[in-house]
Amino acid sequence: MSASKGVPLGGSASAPLESAEGFRGRAKAVLGAGIGNVLEWYDFTVYAYLAAIIGRKFFSSGDETTALLATFAVFGVGFVARPLGGILIGMFGDRFGRKPALLLTFGLIAFSTGMIGILPTYETIGVAAPILLVVARLLQGISAGGEWGSAASFLVEWAPANRRGLYGSFHPAAICAGQLLGAGIAAGLTTLLGNEAMGDWGWRVPFLLGALIGPLGLLARRQLHETPAFRKAKAEPGHSAAATFPMMRAMAVAFAFPALQSVLTYLFLSYFPTFTQRFAGLDAGTALWSTALATFVMGSSCVASGRLSDSIGRKRCLIASCILSLVFAYPLLSWLLASGSITTTIMIQAVFASFCGLFLGAMPAALVEMFPTARRLTGLATAYNLQSMIFGGFAPFIASWMIARSGAPVSIAFFIMFAALISALAIWRPRETAHTELS
Repeated sequence: MSASKGVPLGGSASAPLESAEGFRGRAKAVLGAGIGNVLEWYDFTVYAYLAAIIGRKFFSSGDETTALLATFAVFGVGFVARPLGGILIGMFGDRFGRKPALLLTFGLIAFSTGMIGILPTYETIGVAAPILLVVARLLQGISAGGEWGSAASFLVEWAPANRRGLYGSFHPAAICAGQLLGAGIAAGLTTLLGNEAMGDWGWRVPFLLGALIGPLGLLARRQLHETPAFRKAKAEPGHSAAATFPMMRAMAVAFAFPALQSVLTYLFLSYFPTFTQRFAGLDAGTALWSTALATFVMGSSCVASGRLSDSIGRKRCLIASCILSLVFAYPLLSWLLASGSITTTIMIQAVFASFCGLFLGAMPAALVEMFPTARRLTGLATAYNLQSMIFGGFAPFIASWMIARSGAPVSIAFFIMFAALISALAIWRPRETAHTELS
């Protein structure tokens, strides 16, 4: 799926560079990129799962719905900063390398995660509390904006030519691991401490634990080697495809086609713990454990989809996810809301997670393959983070608003169907890139 002409698979000019590191270099690449993704999305997940508590602590309102909307709006603020992070860190990574970009993003996320854990509440410092919370979320957004493109490019550029889908799938799988860790810790603490202690002081613990991962992650990333593709592009700048590459056209496609995965991810992992408590009768602990199971399903299906896309192509996996979401969004959500069954709720959340995993597994390699190495991070990170801001960051807010206006919780199905249609239209036309060399 590229707007530029690819090179057929065969003898790769980057083979000498790849063989210099071999399996050891690739193993380090997977570990180093993965640990950053785990922390990045652990923090985002914990914030979403503890949204109700954060709303009470940082916003002065007697109306629970208003406080919740404010909390999810601040969740979305982090995504407003993501395009800025994508542009700045993307340009930095295209000029100086993937490794320096990964070190920078990890330092930012570790700092901002710890910051939330020690912030005074509204009761202590008044309006300064939500302001400081917004600052922390902006820093997280800048970091996440740079992390996504840097880590995805790093993994795919290190991959063997016939395993780019598999290596790329480790990126969303690591994100799922971070979300799973966040869900597990939030659910475990809620079960262990109880709702009262969790609302009093326990909500700080997950953020402080995330900050403690920082030194370990920085140490792991310092051991990384730069990717063979980036070294090749720097060594042979005259052969780069970047000069004639139709950047705006590729960015337009990269903006539109990931819409579905953003909506599915942030609705069924970030928003669903709140949704199922309010409309499906789940208690807080069960809602979080259900989401933990769905996250595991998503991560597993990501890796399977990535490997499958190396064989049958990226487009088939992506289009299949769009069709499944279009056909089943409304009936499955209607069934969930009508059944009143905890088992049915858990099962349906897992089914939607598998739809998302099917899309996510093939997506990183497809996005990376769309751009030439010399301009990859700037184009990929900017386009992806703009769509993530619109379709992902404000998904919980949009879902809450749709339900409040319509009075029908099933209305969020139309949001899913809209995103699936946008993704399908964007994916349909570009050609397959699974079996071409990186430019």
